[in-house]
Amino acid sequence: MLVVATADFELYHGLVDELRNRGVTFTTIEPDGPLPDCDVLVVGPDDPVREAELPDGTAVVRATPGEPRRGVEEALALLRGGSGRTVVGVDPGDRPGVAVLAGDTVVAAFHVPLAETAATVRAEIEDAPDPLVRIGDGARLQGAKLVDRLSDVPVELVDETGTTPYLGTGARGMGDVLAAVNIARLEGERVDSRDIEPTKGELQAIKNRSREQSEDDRTISELLARRVAAGELTVEEALAEHREETGD
Repeated sequence: MLVVATADFELYHGLVDELRNRGVTFTTIEPDGPLPDCDVLVVGPDDPVREAELPDGTAVVRATPGEPRRGVEEALALLRGGSGRTVVGVDPGDRPGVAVLAGDTVVAAFHVPLAETAATVRAEIEDAPDPLVRIGDGARLQGAKLVDRLSDVPVELVDETGTTPYLGTGARGMGDVLAAVNIARLEGERVDSRDIEPTKGELQAIKNRSREQSEDDRTISELLARRVAAGELTVEEALAEHREETGD
C-alpha cells in the first residue's frame, strides 16, 4: 500500500494527479493522522515523520512540489522491491525518442528535438546513483553529437537493427520512443566519443536542408555542411556564415 501524507497543497495535488494518471492504488491521510499499515509513505520536504509510529518495513519518500513525478517514481520503485539501474535509451535522429527505464520498468518517455536531447537525458539521470545511457548506432551524425554532448556520462553504442517495432493503427509517431525502449534493453559497446566522417549523401542532405530552411533558396557550401555535420554549427548558423562570405 502507498500512502500520501503532506500538508503541502501543491505537492499533494501533484502527487495525486501523477498516481491517478498511472492507475496506482493509494491512500491519502492528514500528516498528523493515524498511520495505516503501508509499504511506502510519501511526504513533503518539510512534513514531520513519526518514526516511532511507522509500521515495520515502511519506506519513506520525500517528494518536492516542483517534481512530484520523481517522488512517485521513487515510491513505485520501492513498491516493486527496488528500481534497479537507471538506463536511458535514445533512438537518434533529428527528433530522437528517449526512454528512461528503472530496471525493467519504463518510467518516462520523451520525443524531443535533437538540440534538447542531451539536456533531457541529464535531467533524468541527475539523481541516479549509477546511470547508463544507450544510444542507437543509426543516424550516425546525430548520434555522434549526442555521444559528444554526454561525454561525462557512461554511454554505450547499441546496434539498433530491428529495434523499431511494427506500428499498428493509432500508433503513428510512437516508433522512435518504442525503439528507444528496445535500445535501452540491449547491451552495447562503451564509447567516450564517436568520430564520424560524413558521407557525400549525408553532406548533400545537409545542403538540401539549408536550401529548404533559407528564405532565399540558398545552399551552403560543402565546408559549412561539414561543420554542421560535426556539430560545430546549426544549419541556421551556417546559412548566416554563408551570407557573410558571399556578401548578400
